[in-house]
Amino acid sequence: MHEYLIIGIFVLFIGLLATGMSVPFAILLPGIAYLWLQGGVGALHGLGLASWGSMDSYTLTAIPLFVLMADILQGSGLGLRVYGGLSKLVRRVPGGLLQTNIAGCAVFAAVSGSSVATAASIGKVALPELKARRYDARLATGSLAAGGTLGILIPPSIAMIVYATFTETSVAKLFMAGVVPGIVLTLMFMVYLAFAAIRRPEIAPRETDPLTRETVLRALVDIVPFMLLILGIMGAIYTGVATPTEAAAAGCIFAIVIAKLFGQLPWREFVDCLKRSTLVTSNILFITYAAFIFSYAMAVAGVGEDITAFIVGLNLSKMEFLLALFILFTALGALVESLGMIVITVPLLYPLLAPYGIDPVWFGIVVVVFIEMGQITPPIGINLFVIQSIARGNLSDVVMGTIPFHLIMFLLVALLIVLPELALWLPNQVSGG
Repeated sequence: MHEYLIIGIFVLFIGLLATGMSVPFAILLPGIAYLWLQGGVGALHGLGLASWGSMDSYTLTAIPLFVLMADILQGSGLGLRVYGGLSKLVRRVPGGLLQTNIAGCAVFAAVSGSSVATAASIGKVALPELKARRYDARLATGSLAAGGTLGILIPPSIAMIVYATFTETSVAKLFMAGVVPGIVLTLMFMVYLAFAAIRRPEIAPRETDPLTRETVLRALVDIVPFMLLILGIMGAIYTGVATPTEAAAAGCIFAIVIAKLFGQLPWREFVDCLKRSTLVTSNILFITYAAFIFSYAMAVAGVGEDITAFIVGLNLSKMEFLLALFILFTALGALVESLGMIVITVPLLYPLLAPYGIDPVWFGIVVVVFIEMGQITPPIGINLFVIQSIARGNLSDVVMGTIPFHLIMFLLVALLIVLPELALWLPNQVSGG
């Protein structure tokens, strides 16, 4: 009877998602339903303590600050300046403005920590230019949707902070572990675009204007303030001078200063930034809270221990276990949005890492890459809809344009499995490991 009840709860959870219910409610309601069915009203008494424990986390305090910092930079128009500066530097490279899409997304991702914010900010600036110059519609939109996913991998990353909350892993180590894979993925995207443009020159018209010293200096003026902010935040975290929360708070202050000096940030826009960041943060924390309640219900049911015992009993090799995760996350990416994937799977999968000797920091990076794929996987992939709404074109063009980038992400996962040091080298160097 106990097993049937648990199966029923999971069926209810999947059914609520399938009907289009908002992710936090689809997670929260089955958890509460299980507690009530298992122990009546008395079983719900533990919700108060579980609720307090879920939100009483210093790690989570970094989320609203990083969201606010990104919103200030976006609202002040600095995204436009960064994109313009990068376009001047890379326009002679095969792929032209398509390369700027990836480079711009990578730079903005290093501040925003959000895939949607990155895709929307760069997309609004880039798509009119790409259309005016007759770039291939599929590659233009696909590169923006895929480039936006770099906001999850390149630190600071909100997804990494949420993962750290559930696994009690160091946020600083996760941030460091994301640097090299993030750079590698960015370069892989850019190399693919260069080869595509060389093979089919009509998809990306070549720029013929000379790259003068004056042009380079103007481009650097647009880019350098952004880069200094990024390096300051990450340097403070990596060197141990500040915690991620303290660095995010300082980042907000410096973002306001940069926005005042190099952008436009009137009082009304600043208030709007506060409103938007409050809504985004509320959504993220509500999903996290709902997941903690669901995890509490599953802990009461002993689901984690049962799943661990079952999978260990299958005697899967480490490679077979990773292949099973690959299939699981690929399927979930088409059904559940990014944070939902973390909060649903990580509490159940985390106890399995030790028996297989899997480093939780490395696993966090692999999970984040799979989440990146989910952002551009139909029917849920939100970046697809963000770019389609800006381009006002066919969704099918955006989807088809992201297929090569999907394959590149699969290649990155393979590299991480074969070469785990790709993620672990930098954290080990900094910690002296």
